[in-house]
This record gives sequence, C-alpha cells and structure tokens, in this order.
Amino acid sequence: MIAPYVALGYPDMTTSIELAMAYIDEGAGMLELGVPFSDPIADGPTIQRATQQALRTGTTLSACIDAAATIRSSAEVPLVLMGYANPFVRRGYEQLTADLQTAGIDGLIVPDLLPEVSHDLGAACEARGLDLVPLIAPTTPDERLSRIAKRARGFVYCVSLTGVTGRRKDLQAGLLPFLQRVRQATPLPRAVGFGVSTPAHVSELCGQSEGVIMASALIDAFETSPPSKRVANAAAIVRSMAAASACQ
Repeated sequence: MIAPYVALGYPDMTTSIELAMAYIDEGAGMLELGVPFSDPIADGPTIQRATQQALRTGTTLSACIDAAATIRSSAEVPLVLMGYANPFVRRGYEQLTADLQTAGIDGLIVPDLLPEVSHDLGAACEARGLDLVPLIAPTTPDERLSRIAKRARGFVYCVSLTGVTGRRKDLQAGLLPFLQRVRQATPLPRAVGFGVSTPAHVSELCGQSEGVIMASALIDAFETSPPSKRVANAAAIVRSMAAASACQ
C-alpha cells in the first residue's frame, strides 16, 4: 500500500487538494495530510521548504481540516492527518478530535508527542473513533517498542532511519531486522517512512511491510517540473510506486 504525503497549502491549498486527488487516481491506498508548522523537527529540507511556503500563504490548522473534508467528499481511502503537537494542544484535544471526526479523517500522527505523554490525546481519539498512530524508530529498545505497540491503533509508523525525512539513495542497513522486531511486537500493519524514494525501495520492502509512506520524492518532482506538468509528474511517481508494491 502506497501512502503519499501531501503538504497541505503547498504551493497553495487548491493545488495541494489537486495533488491529493491525483495521487488517489494513480493508486494511493492512503494519504498522509501534512499540517504546516514552524518547527518541524522530524522533517528534512524538502518538506521544510514546502511547509514554510504553506505558512507564508496563511495555511492554518482549520484550513487543513477543511481541505481534508473536501478530499474526503470525493475519496474513500483512509486519510491520516500529520502535524506537530503545539497547534493541536492549542486547539484542545476534545475540539480537535471532534473536528477531525466531522471532516472524515481516520487518524492522527504527531511526531513530537512522546508516547509517554500521549494518553490524553489517545483517549480523545479513541472516543471519536480515530487512530493515534505511533512512530517507532530503529533505535527503540524492545521493551519500549512493546509498550508503544500495545497502545497503537490503525498501524505503526516505522521510521526507516535515524535522521530526518528526505530522499535517500539506499534503504537504511538493518531496516528489515527492525521491521521483524516490530512484527514480533504487534500484528498491526507496518508503514515505512523516511527516505523511501524509489520503486526499487518499494520492491525491497515487498513482503516486509504492509505500507510505504513517501513525501520528499514527490515534492522534489513537483518543484522541478514545468508548471503545467507539476501535478502530473508527481502523480506519475505515485503510479510507479504503486506498481512496485503490487507484490504485496
């Protein structure tokens, strides 16, 4: 299953919604919808550029939730909102999860919210039928991995490397044993993100994970394409990734 990341509001909200729909048309099985934030600690230069542009055009959390509702009105694939904790805390978890439920969003990813302090948000999500998806890193010890996995909902986000997002030439050494450790801890689907950039990477992961999250490669393709071909060229990458995932 291919799950493209969409930087909502980049380069403007209308185009980001167009990208989301094009990715679905080309075989995306889920969308990760990114809320821009001023200090995205998990993101590399490519996503930072996109989200900073979204902030400059005035993209807000409310605008992102409205955009997700627009996408939901024409799409059936799962939609997972990805954002950093500060805007969510400011909104209040009860209001946030109510708004996400109304918009038709299925889950939430919060990279800078440690599992040890996620109980309140997790309870609010559970009350609204939303999945709070945890991130698990290759450096996560087995005991902590087990604790995180027991509270996970929907799927687990397997961070493929020790570092930030961004295109990589090769998958990180040790990724497959890491995914096996995650499988021993939970039967939930595993989605691999950070650095997954090519169809060859997806082929390597066939049978080793249930999903692949991709972001920087799509933004790079969009940025380097002529204006008239930006959406089509980014969507073509999703198509090639989806084809490579057919073994799953």
